[in-house]
Amino acid sequence: MSQLIVETVLPILLLIGLGVLSRKLGVLKSGDERIFSAYVYYFALPALFLVNIAEVTFSSEILTFILAGIAPIFLALMIFLIFHFLIRLRKNTLYLLILSTIFGSVAFFGIPFATFAYPVEGEHLATLSAASIAIFSVPISLIILELYKLEESPKREGIRQVVRRLSRNPLIISISSGILLSLLGLRIPTTISNSLHLLGSTTSTMAIFMLGVFFYGRKYTNMFKAFELSLLRIVFLPTLALLITRLLNVTGVKGSVLVLMHSMPIAISMIILSERYNFYKEIIASVILISSLGAVVYLNLWLLLL
Repeated sequence: MSQLIVETVLPILLLIGLGVLSRKLGVLKSGDERIFSAYVYYFALPALFLVNIAEVTFSSEILTFILAGIAPIFLALMIFLIFHFLIRLRKNTLYLLILSTIFGSVAFFGIPFATFAYPVEGEHLATLSAASIAIFSVPISLIILELYKLEESPKREGIRQVVRRLSRNPLIISISSGILLSLLGLRIPTTISNSLHLLGSTTSTMAIFMLGVFFYGRKYTNMFKAFELSLLRIVFLPTLALLITRLLNVTGVKGSVLVLMHSMPIAISMIILSERYNFYKEIIASVILISSLGAVVYLNLWLLLL
């Protein structure tokens, strides 16, 4: 257990602490976190997705791995919808449950953690699983937020807005481009590939550091409600992932990475999205705080179990 803490928890806590310290000392000011977020979102993460996916050969084993990665999302959605119709959940409650479950920090938190936990193949597997999860969870999350925003307006217009945004989303573009290059058997020239690898390798450090910058100076309320919602990613979704990986016989490091990716904290970007859509801002901030800080403990418990 002490070795796990040294290899996974300590690096994450140190980077988060440096992010908090940078705000505390005034090195970075309020709003500066958006610069880091833009860098990771528009440059580092797309580069990581593009170059890693382009180098994947989509064998039956890889396709099974991808299926095992996205299946828990759809199973969770089906469970929530069944409960919605059976016990008449309010729509806003349904939206909150869905977003707290499926929109995890698989890239900003998941890739660094998997890389620390499995130095040899963790980054590659985490990148592939993050890309396959994101290509479904991101559009679904945006659609949910648009439906919430357009509660009394025509839903068709909301869907059109989502489609337009997704067509310009750098993560979706990089994932799609990587898949296309792989399927066509095209290889990125070495010089460009090396540059993309170098750019993508900064994702882990920047993303965790940025988490500390985000946390500083925010107001957190509804902590008990936030804790209940955090259990969706601490227990509920990773349990579904564990069952599915066993069912599809995805074992070893591959199965462990998938379960861990589905237990990652709720995505940091939900802070920005919740503010933009005026969607339970205080609760979302508290869920991110609890799930992110608690992750240094519960992720290692999952790691031990796996």
